[in-house]
Amino acid sequence: MKNLVKSALVAACVLVLSSYAKAQTKIGYLNFQNVVTADPEFAKVTTQINAYQQQFVETIKGINTEYQTKLDEYNAKRATMTDAQRTKAESELTDLQKRLNDQNTNAQNLVNQKYGELTKPLVDKWKAAVNQLAKEKGYTYVIDSSQVELLVAPDGDNLEAAVKAKGGVTAAPAATKPAGGPVKK
Repeated sequence: MKNLVKSALVAACVLVLSSYAKAQTKIGYLNFQNVVTADPEFAKVTTQINAYQQQFVETIKGINTEYQTKLDEYNAKRATMTDAQRTKAESELTDLQKRLNDQNTNAQNLVNQKYGELTKPLVDKWKAAVNQLAKEKGYTYVIDSSQVELLVAPDGDNLEAAVKAKGGVTAAPAATKPAGGPVKK
């Protein structure tokens, strides 16, 4: 009988403690990407990324023009070419196409890397603002709604406006994300 009473008492304590722990969990959410892109400094990052990206665009256009010229020449002369000439021309076209693809991939990787480097200070600044606000308001978790689709979320727990205000951003400028990629956290 004593063991039964002890077990019941332990079970009741566990239930009370788990209810207390659940009551202490407070969850907020915000679209972190909207917060970062609302920062006036993000417009400068966008300008820098677009300028950096442009240098690759010119190189890729040059390779593409060379490829198109050789392809047109190949198509025009194909019927009169010997097998050896056709094989050589096709090999050159394949090499140019590979060079074009490699240049595109390399350019995209470098632009994404530069984007990450330029946005890191903004991301760090806004993460600090989110952390500070979460501590001040007692939020245990803050979810990034740009990464997760929230099916149900109360307006009162949307921290986006409060975080923007904490970071000194009052109105969101119409900023667009550069082609460099997503904001990395």
